[in-house]
Amino acid sequence: MSDAAVSGTASDAARRPLSRWTLLAFALPAAPISAMGLPLVVHLPPFYAGTLGLGLSVVGLIFMLARFWDVFTDPVLGILSDKYETRWGRRRHWIVLSVPIMLVSVFMIFMPPGDVSAAYLIFWLFVLYVGWTLLTISHMSWGAELTGDYFQRSRVQGAREVALVLGMVFVLTLPVLIEQTNPENLAQARVASMGWFVLILLPIAVGLAVWRVPERPTPRPVHVPFKQAVGALVSSRPLQIVLAADLLGGVSGGLVASMFLFLAEDALKLGQYSSLMLLGYFISGVAFIPLILAVSRRLGKHKTAAASALFNAMTVPLILLVPQGDALMALGVWVLCGVNMAAGPFLFRSLMADVSEHDTVVTGQQRTGLFYSLLTSTSKVGAAFAIFIAYSLLDSIGFKAGGENAQHVLDALRAVYVWPACIISAAVAGILWFYPIDEKQQVENRRIIEERGLQTAAAAIAMRTGQPSDAQSSGVPAD
Repeated sequence: MSDAAVSGTASDAARRPLSRWTLLAFALPAAPISAMGLPLVVHLPPFYAGTLGLGLSVVGLIFMLARFWDVFTDPVLGILSDKYETRWGRRRHWIVLSVPIMLVSVFMIFMPPGDVSAAYLIFWLFVLYVGWTLLTISHMSWGAELTGDYFQRSRVQGAREVALVLGMVFVLTLPVLIEQTNPENLAQARVASMGWFVLILLPIAVGLAVWRVPERPTPRPVHVPFKQAVGALVSSRPLQIVLAADLLGGVSGGLVASMFLFLAEDALKLGQYSSLMLLGYFISGVAFIPLILAVSRRLGKHKTAAASALFNAMTVPLILLVPQGDALMALGVWVLCGVNMAAGPFLFRSLMADVSEHDTVVTGQQRTGLFYSLLTSTSKVGAAFAIFIAYSLLDSIGFKAGGENAQHVLDALRAVYVWPACIISAAVAGILWFYPIDEKQQVENRRIIEERGLQTAAAAIAMRTGQPSDAQSSGVPAD
């Protein structure tokens, strides 16, 4: 395809609204991604720490190290995702490549062979995170490149977030069903059922997505010296704000997720209703995504994300009011907390598409994969710190996983669950309020990129035909 054709096709596709079927097919792989990611934070750490006997501190350290492994692999895989294209495009072949890595590692982690060692867990976690990173970075980058419209990007990431939450909802119904069968080893049966859900759904979802959704043509990036490219990355204020907010959000979310089962089963004495709380939380999140999208159209994406963080800071402390054993009140609190559950994740990803585009204006490069690798790195580092901090705090207050705990220990567990998340959410809101790229700036960035693409295409045609382009004849530089 000629440069002119690529530029014209990319410009037209950037403005074209995406059909619901295209959004559905694109979003499908997010369901198995979340169906695997949720147990990694909520169910697997307690399973390996308690049921398999590795201990809280050891498991907390292992999950933190595995997440830090991603700090090194994410940028490398992001750069590879940007650099190497095939006849399928820039993203889809990487998504297909990730599937066998994921399938093997999910089987080994979710269905461990009896007693396992710390070395077994950390090895397979490292392998799993390579496959997961390759899949998530490529999928998010693909979504960012499906459209160049400011609000359409929120629609794309909103569809992906719906699939993510539905994946969580479906995988959370499995423990509820498993609990009704009274298996001999409930924790092991819960984890295994989640693993089989991912093993079956992942290849189907990826197959449909890569078959039904084409990639939007993008102009070839220009070469920029390494020092200049890194300098633009480091000095980007929009990038710094989004990464800082996502990092803190990862810590906050990781704290409450990693301690959820301990809080629900030990402190609140909810027993078999524990999984129902999460179901209510995630169903609420799905139901309110259209409202979040509507609010973002009025306030803008970054102000909506800030308001969402403030809402979280105000609702999480309500958990302190739930009496032991009161499943109905607990469900009401978690449904209320779930109202804005999806807002931060999909708005951050939509904002990052605008940040990547701003970088293209500054450097002339298209580094979407790299930018999304940085975003996934910050959320993973935040979650890694959270698991380590949470399990260390639980050890320090004398909490015993699967054992008897005094009332003052359970009260301390509630405090550790609530107040750090509350304070961090307020900080996230303050950071996001100063994000500089609004709709007006994004539209201007889009105009500059499309104009450059047309100028580059005209210059290429002129070189082939021997005629000066309009830009050359008028003395206007191509960039």
